[in-house]
Amino acid sequence: MAGDARRIGLYGFGAAAHIICQVAVWQGREVYAFTRRADVASRDFARALGACWTGASDERPPQPLDAALIFAPAGELVPAALRTLCKGGIVVCAGIHMSDIPSFPYDILWGERRIVSVANLTRHDGDEFLALAARVPVRTEVTRFALADANLALDRLRQGELQGAAVLIP
Repeated sequence: MAGDARRIGLYGFGAAAHIICQVAVWQGREVYAFTRRADVASRDFARALGACWTGASDERPPQPLDAALIFAPAGELVPAALRTLCKGGIVVCAGIHMSDIPSFPYDILWGERRIVSVANLTRHDGDEFLALAARVPVRTEVTRFALADANLALDRLRQGELQGAAVLIP
């Protein structure tokens, strides 16, 4: 949904973003990773995967972005991401759930900026991604948890104590 955006911001550097970062860098795009202010480990992780800049979600990157992909379920990131975009840029809300988006001044939307959501991916999308992932090659970072420890996994995710994805093993 970001199209051919050259400069891409990733908000919420977790399971999906750490994969998208690798693909975007391989494609020759510039990746800017945004995390919670105290989450230095995720910023280090993003840089190790090729992000050219990292910062807190309330910071602005050194230059305007063409697209911002929001993986974190935090509606307050939408206005923050809009403020980072160049005219004609797009904010893609990529989560299944997101808290309410607060009101924001029209001037950060003006200039043909857009906000879209991703409802789902198709089987064709998955096939295309898997073929691409093999060429990149994508390296995933996972932490495994027993199914009985699902709440622990959620707690660690919420506290920002994991890099990449949490995987539940039945």
